[in-house]
Amino acid sequence: MHLIIAEKHIAAKRIATILAPTKPKQVRVSGMDTYEYNDEDRTVVMGLSGHIVQLDFPKAYNNWQKVESRELIDAEIITTPTHVKIVSALKKLGKEATHVTIATDYDREGELIGVEALEIIRNVNPDVKFDRVFYSAITKKEIDDAFANPASVDFDLADAGHSRQVIDLVWGASLTRYLSISAGRLGKLFLSVGRVQSPTLALIVDKEKERQDFVPKPYWEIYATLKDKSGELFNVQHKTQKFWDKEEAEKVMDIIGDNATVSSVEKAKKKDKPPTPFNTTEFIGAASSIGYSAANAMRIAESLYTNGFISYPRTDNTVYPESIDMRAQIEIFKKGTFKEYAEKLLAKENLVPTRGKKETTDHPPIYPASLAKKSELNDQEWKLYELVVRRFFATFAEEAEWETLKVRFDIEGEEFKANGARLLHAGWRWYYPYNAPQDRLLPALEEGDVLSIKSKEMLDKETQPPGRYGQGRLIKLMEELGLGTKATRHDIISKLYSRAYVHGNPLQPTKTAFAVVEALEKYAPTITKHDMTSKLEEDMDRIAEGKIKEDKVLKESRKMLDNVFAEFEENAENISESLRAGLREDKVIGICQECGSKLMVRRSKRGARFIGCEGYPDCNFSLPLPKSGQVIVTDKTCEEHGINHIKIINAGKRPWELGCPQCNFLEWKRSQEEEKRKQPETPRPENITDVPGIGKVTAKKLEEAGISNVNELEEADAIELSKNTGISVGKIMKWQEAIE
Repeated sequence: MHLIIAEKHIAAKRIATILAPTKPKQVRVSGMDTYEYNDEDRTVVMGLSGHIVQLDFPKAYNNWQKVESRELIDAEIITTPTHVKIVSALKKLGKEATHVTIATDYDREGELIGVEALEIIRNVNPDVKFDRVFYSAITKKEIDDAFANPASVDFDLADAGHSRQVIDLVWGASLTRYLSISAGRLGKLFLSVGRVQSPTLALIVDKEKERQDFVPKPYWEIYATLKDKSGELFNVQHKTQKFWDKEEAEKVMDIIGDNATVSSVEKAKKKDKPPTPFNTTEFIGAASSIGYSAANAMRIAESLYTNGFISYPRTDNTVYPESIDMRAQIEIFKKGTFKEYAEKLLAKENLVPTRGKKETTDHPPIYPASLAKKSELNDQEWKLYELVVRRFFATFAEEAEWETLKVRFDIEGEEFKANGARLLHAGWRWYYPYNAPQDRLLPALEEGDVLSIKSKEMLDKETQPPGRYGQGRLIKLMEELGLGTKATRHDIISKLYSRAYVHGNPLQPTKTAFAVVEALEKYAPTITKHDMTSKLEEDMDRIAEGKIKEDKVLKESRKMLDNVFAEFEENAENISESLRAGLREDKVIGICQECGSKLMVRRSKRGARFIGCEGYPDCNFSLPLPKSGQVIVTDKTCEEHGINHIKIINAGKRPWELGCPQCNFLEWKRSQEEEKRKQPETPRPENITDVPGIGKVTAKKLEEAGISNVNELEEADAIELSKNTGISVGKIMKWQEAIE
């Protein structure tokens, strides 16, 4: 029996459909769907679910309080199954197999996933023959070619993937444990630290510090509005774009008269080169510019790939290989949505694509592998598919051509200017219209023309701080610095969001991020620099190339980590104090208007969360908070209440922009009162258990808090009562409304 192993179920189904002479049979094995064909020479195709085993430490290391973080550096690492049914199916089919073909994705991760499955099979069938097939798109031609030319399993590449898993586990677990314990942040609020994550977070925090330290400098701009002979109005600017001296600008304003003379007109033509093919970084950047997060763009790209619509989306390559028949690939689109574009390209005698700077041999750049109908995809999938198709077409198109116009004007001896541009030939921009510059048209002007001045204006401006990193820009910087890989960078950014280290896009660090990075940069700077992790990335590349053994790299990485812990232990007390002070600031949301103390996110004795005054018990001002989700304090402040706006982050959900907590609470009260007015009057409850939602158990809890009758419940402070009972403020207020 020939057993073919794909990385995912959907890929297995497509491969079986392509290879089988007739429709393959779907057969359940150990609760997993497999696909069979050829009764005499039986072939079974099964899909995994990515990694089916995981690395972990033995249970003895799980107790954070009893096991020192540093002990994890040299701790034993074990492998445990994550998908028991898949492992069972592999063993069952593996015993019967005479030939195994690994058909997982071709990269470090895919090779490791394939080897993990192969090792499970070899444990039950040591003598089984095995080989490997490589493909970059799940299309008939690619799959047929791949299976007609099987190769060997690349164990060096798998070792490189395995080394990454070991290094990331050991670094992440030990550093996270140490910092979390130092900060007193355990449970769900632990402080996540990692060899790629932490240098990336440091980039974001350092950029924010640049913005905070930035001192704006005032400057002035001078404009005049001119009117040509036809009556058309247009603006011109003084040649000194920024006046740093206000008096100098005012002098120019004083001498501007009624007329302007055209002193020179320069026309020129400018070429606009077509873009290079998409690699992963360029694709994420383009997707980001049309509204996709890095993680969402890669998730959708992965789906498009496994369904056969685009090529493999994890690639560094920006040069199409000669093995792809480009004309045939474009001919796919002679029908359907992109017919007009395909036909125009096919009319060219020579189809010569652009070439980027990076050329690799594992996968081609991202290109459309097959024709998709709009009805086959959802809106998000279609937009990204169209992006890939249009970029592919644009790489074969001719240059765009612009006509540029530089006009200079004399106004009382002062030079003013206006620049225009007009697209003469769209070229590649017709195929790929994203983020295209607009025409800047000027009226027909000739040297010596005299135009009247309709108005003049001096604008007060100031220099702006450097911009924050958008996701696309950050991923490009990570690539330049050797942080992560094309397959992991978007996941690192997702982790920063999920751990509430950043919010928004462009990425803005939270106070927690500041606390962690500042403590690390001051007392253990090694972990915040890209040099160390980029060195490890280079070493993993050398493992993949067979130039160095995995054991040597793992040993060196443990030595590096040991040096980091030496820094930690030398500064243990300072790190703890720095983290705790920084994290305390993370809870401050403003100043109490009643007493001037700090307003902070707090918890009652029973665990209920609220915003309370640091001046308690002298000041009882408080505001309710949602029961779940992480509270992110933003830098936006409510003008009325002087309180920072907050966001609530829940895993797997869009952030809730709660805004000013006091405004939100007052609005909620108004809506409740409005709702109450709409309700028919009901008799006032006599006993506390007559209030809807209060039973004997709850009544006893209220009694323990000093509330034994309806009147006491009605007059109670809902927030204070919530603190003492753990019952939500909203629920208490509903009971009070039912009494009124």
